[in-house]
Amino acid sequence: MPPALSGRDIIATAETGSGKTAAFLLPIIERLRRGKSGCTRALILAPTREIAAQTAQQAVALTRGTALRTVAVYGGVAMEHQRQALRSGYEIVVATPGRLLDHHRRGTARLASLEVLVVDEADRMMDMGFLPDLRRILAALPRQRQSMLFSATMPIAVLELAYDEILRDPVHVEVGSQSTPPVTISHSVYLVASERKTDLLLDLLRQDAMRSVLIFARTRRRADRLAKQLQRGNMNATCIHGDRSQSQREKALDSFRRRSVRVLVATDIAARGLDVEGVTHVINYDMPAAPLDYLHRIGRTARAGSDGDAVSLAAREDAPVLADIERTLGRAIPRVSVPGLTEPEPHRASSASAGPRAARPWRSRTARRR
Repeated sequence: MPPALSGRDIIATAETGSGKTAAFLLPIIERLRRGKSGCTRALILAPTREIAAQTAQQAVALTRGTALRTVAVYGGVAMEHQRQALRSGYEIVVATPGRLLDHHRRGTARLASLEVLVVDEADRMMDMGFLPDLRRILAALPRQRQSMLFSATMPIAVLELAYDEILRDPVHVEVGSQSTPPVTISHSVYLVASERKTDLLLDLLRQDAMRSVLIFARTRRRADRLAKQLQRGNMNATCIHGDRSQSQREKALDSFRRRSVRVLVATDIAARGLDVEGVTHVINYDMPAAPLDYLHRIGRTARAGSDGDAVSLAAREDAPVLADIERTLGRAIPRVSVPGLTEPEPHRASSASAGPRAARPWRSRTARRR
């Protein structure tokens, strides 16, 4: 925050749940409290509608009592409210790139007075193919501005883009390790045949400790099917993914936040940037494709220093990615067995390669309950 308050460009990485959003919103608000109003002065770019809406909500809460106004600009909803807000010069705009460019082409996004640019979840922006849109937006912005780039991970490609096209003499801030999850997360793995995963999941969800559960499925179709299976099993569940309408996505997320729904089934659209207070468990129904995806998923629990459980249901074909995850973390993840549902592990050679076997095993509250 000190370099942000002084107007320096910043490239920042920090572990999930560490407060990146407040770290850029508070300096922006302090800066915008001084100077003219009635024009767009800060632009925050986000990769998904959910992250944009969440960031805008936090900006509204933090600017309460000031004259600063915030608008969220993203697709899937009518443009009229966004158009009116942009024309009247709301000071803080939180946007997804595609919808912002739609407004810019129509002449409603007026960015000539912009003072601060934030690119949030920058690596996700690159993963989702936003680079051409991002470059178009950069071309429309004043060259004299403060720019801040935030992400949980920072691949070389993102660093090169940041230094070549976005930032000037930036301060590089890194908090924590990009490959180390919060120490307050307990990890466990259940080895289970693919066809028994749903039976095992229903058994786990009957535990009283699973008060607020985020479950990750590999595809949109599997997320839909799993949510329906859980509902048939008398579980209060809903789902969120890219094929659902914006109103459906907002309703599902709001229900999960308010605890009127205990279980939210999601694709990886929910793995990055979303902040839902009090998620007690993250369950990988389908294993992620890569270790960093695992870290992003489980980062939805144990936010801001609280405790959380990360549970993975691994079939035999998941052995390579499980070994990669353990190798990245530097430790074996404890296996938990449930008689009649889980399978014995054929061998632990892949786990042994993940790190020193003499290392202290990670605690597992799920394992203790069993």
